[in-house]
Amino acid sequence: MSAARDLIHHYQHVIADLSLVTGDKGVFDVIVDDEVLYSKAVTGRHAEPGEVLALFTDVLPSDTPRYERG
Repeated sequence: MSAARDLIHHYQHVIADLSLVTGDKGVFDVIVDDEVLYSKAVTGRHAEPGEVLALFTDVLPSDTPRYERG
């Protein structure tokens, strides 16, 4: 759940839709605009803390600011 929390915390202003879908056998895939950013099945491991956030940040335009709480 920390991957979803990280994404919403830092990029809630650019995410239009975020879905958590349960799967069989510990499936953990992160898909953005039909592109797989992370797959536990491919890597053979769960994502490290901050790994999904870093991958998501990499696909955003470089000038996309992180959400700042006031």
